[in-house]
Amino acid sequence: MNRAVFIKICGMTSESAIVAAVECGVDAIGFVFAPSPRQLTPQRAATLSAAAPPELVRVAVTQHPDQKLVDEICRWLEPDWFQTDVEDLADLEVPEDVRALPVLRAGQAVPAQLASRVVFEGPESGRGTVSDWSAAADLSRSVEVILAGGLNASNVLQAIARVRPFGVDVSSGVESAPGVKDARRMAEFVTAVRGMEARP
Repeated sequence: MNRAVFIKICGMTSESAIVAAVECGVDAIGFVFAPSPRQLTPQRAATLSAAAPPELVRVAVTQHPDQKLVDEICRWLEPDWFQTDVEDLADLEVPEDVRALPVLRAGQAVPAQLASRVVFEGPESGRGTVSDWSAAADLSRSVEVILAGGLNASNVLQAIARVRPFGVDVSSGVESAPGVKDARRMAEFVTAVRGMEARP
């Protein structure tokens, strides 16, 4: 491949996980504010974020938040990107200096107006369910797709070859238990992606 695949590891819950992700050379980390074993308060996310270098992209990950939560997250964490389901964004105000990152889910109709970069996800986040790669591949022809849903070191190469995404997003696929990131699995995932990029 002639372009580096953007790698995001989502659902950070500990400083050790962030340190391991940085050592692997990921591009972004995600903090989850939706109901999940990985759910954090904005204050806790801000504390963890301090363990990461400034150039690492910080993504606030929500699902159907109200404006109060959006404001609190942006005040405490100061994320680079704000990720939520595409339909949420119509009713929310996200600061101008924060990139809105819409989530499209498998089986959902693609809106007529769509951002230039989106997350393509399975029906439910964080469950390890593989999303619809055919639909993701179709979408990636017109926008930058960050592919999520059921990815791990064993299937990410097949996913990239099939979808040709801008990036990949992993959470449960690099965990030893729900919400507990595994440094070895993170390293294996990143090594798999970077190894593919190095091939002719």
